[in-house]
Amino acid sequence: MNKKYNYKDVFVHETSFIDENVIIGQGTKIWHFNHILKDCKIGKDCSFGQNVVVGPNVIVGNKVKIQNNVSVYDGVTLEDAVFCGPSCVFTNVHNPRSEIERKHEYRKTLVKKGATLGANCTIVCGVTIGKFAFIGAGAVISKDVPDYALMVGVPAKQVGWMSEYGEKLDLPVTGNAKIICKNTHQVYELKDNKVILKD
Repeated sequence: MNKKYNYKDVFVHETSFIDENVIIGQGTKIWHFNHILKDCKIGKDCSFGQNVVVGPNVIVGNKVKIQNNVSVYDGVTLEDAVFCGPSCVFTNVHNPRSEIERKHEYRKTLVKKGATLGANCTIVCGVTIGKFAFIGAGAVISKDVPDYALMVGVPAKQVGWMSEYGEKLDLPVTGNAKIICKNTHQVYELKDNKVILKD
């Protein structure tokens, strides 16, 4: 195990393995039975549960939480403050076959800042999940997800909007409206089928 991290206060459990050329940010904790493959970049103050596999070449932002039994494959980028629920699934090849090598066909997946991926959801490769979107447990995402969208089902459908605080906003899925978050008093505006946080 390579213990040359870029900060001293990184916790890696003795049962976990870190390959060469991995950057791990200050305050990150990597718990039991993890494997971080080569050329990954992991930000500050992250938490990886048990049995997590990351990489190679994966980028993980700051304050990301990856719960137990998640594999984050080559081609996936997780921006700051993303939450990956237990056993959520990423892919990187759209049409895999055991006897056909398709590493040159990896499709990029981007999960933007603050998004939540519920337990056992599946993220089909090649999509972008918008900032602060919320993917319900068990949902299957096969197309891009707007910022703040609440997605549930198989295949996933949008059923509403979520605040940055993590509460469902009382807004229609389409149309024009405004609402104030009861917890943070932030103002959200739905316009042209997009939600934006007003300054």
